[in-house]
Amino acid sequence: MLDTAKAAEIIRAIAARMEAEKDFLTQLDNEIGDGDHGINLARGFKSVLEKLPELEGGDIGGLLKGTGMQLVSNVGGASGPLYGTAFMKAGNALKGKTEATAAEFAVAMEAAIGGIKMRGKSEEGEKTMLDALCPAYKALSEAIDGGDELKDALSKAIEAAAKGVEYTKTIIATKGRASYLGERSIGHQDPGATSSLYMLQEMEKCL
Repeated sequence: MLDTAKAAEIIRAIAARMEAEKDFLTQLDNEIGDGDHGINLARGFKSVLEKLPELEGGDIGGLLKGTGMQLVSNVGGASGPLYGTAFMKAGNALKGKTEATAAEFAVAMEAAIGGIKMRGKSEEGEKTMLDALCPAYKALSEAIDGGDELKDALSKAIEAAAKGVEYTKTIIATKGRASYLGERSIGHQDPGATSSLYMLQEMEKCL
């Protein structure tokens, strides 16, 4: 079960992880992108932390939507609109809820992925964050359908996301700045898929 306090704890943990991994994510992005993924995400989540005290007294949906709005407003590059939309769509799915079941979490994750696909005009297999998130969602929903609690389902989602990150090394980027490299993008792991994996890991740790 996820409640508003736990959701706020997760956001704080993600913010700390993005700050800790800032240099590594930026290094990944230097190789195939604009070289600002880690810096942008760390800055964006820092702004979320400043807003969080206003958000954590309400429902989960409002907290996630507020997180998304801060990311859209404060993160440059592609990751701000993409992650911002993801959090806002997840927030809409959990609107008015102060507690969410595992099944409701899965619905929110599906909505988040739908938001990323819509905003990025992208699909799985194009060397983006979707290559971590789509297999993670599939594993999560299958685990929940099989009766797993949310924490256990997230563990399986993380395994799938980690494989997805590895998979991004083997494919050509067809979206974003990395697509300009063509075949030279092979061998590099996608920074967005990597940051998505980190977010899922922090969620699981906090539950």
